[in-house]
Amino acid sequence: MRVRQADNVLSVLEFFAERRSPASVADLAAHFGWPRSSTFNLVSTLIDRGYLYEPRARGAYYPTARWQAMSAAIAEADPLPEPLIRLLDHLAETLGETVWIAVVGGLDVVMLEVRESPQLIRYAARPGMRLPIHVTGSGQALISLMPAGEQDALLRRIRYDRYNRNTPMDAATVRDQIAQAQARGWFMSASAYSSDLGGVALPFTIAGRNFAVTAAGPEARVLPRMAEIAGILRQQITEHCGDDAIQGV
Repeated sequence: MRVRQADNVLSVLEFFAERRSPASVADLAAHFGWPRSSTFNLVSTLIDRGYLYEPRARGAYYPTARWQAMSAAIAEADPLPEPLIRLLDHLAETLGETVWIAVVGGLDVVMLEVRESPQLIRYAARPGMRLPIHVTGSGQALISLMPAGEQDALLRRIRYDRYNRNTPMDAATVRDQIAQAQARGWFMSASAYSSDLGGVALPFTIAGRNFAVTAAGPEARVLPRMAEIAGILRQQITEHCGDDAIQGV
């Protein structure tokens, strides 16, 4: 269940990240369909706390650097291991598709770090993005690293909604897909969550933490290259994280 006030604050932050220019209370209210009074109160609170300011004194507001300072402090306390940053940069350059590092976040897979493809038609992703864990290659890769009892408990808690034409609709199908991936040597998804998008993923462990690395893009580009992409993922993980990093495939 979402807390509306917290959700609204985060929505405002994401709005400015996309807009990249000042906005008025009226702009925000119109964009989100919020009452003008509620929007004014939210903006006033963010101004009082030092997160918004008025750059031109004309009733338009923009985030201050306080957001960046806080996020940097948080990231410094739990940084992504440096080999993973190098891994992601090399994969992005080599593959030309969107690549990311993900971890388990409850019933979701959470993208910690992302490199978007420079191609015009690409998979659009961002750090912090969450996807249902059972429908994605990265999610199933992470499930494969769990002990059997933990896997069973997770799969019992999932609500098996249909997101797309290839969405797995029960725990048995998810288990079968994981077994097939382990026999094949890599995990995949194809229109399981997002239409006409495919991805290849591998699970690995570094410094006692489980991760999955994924490359994804339009099916027309990715499906014919899946085995090739998997080979590159494996080679790069081994090179940057060690010979024993890859687990279970």
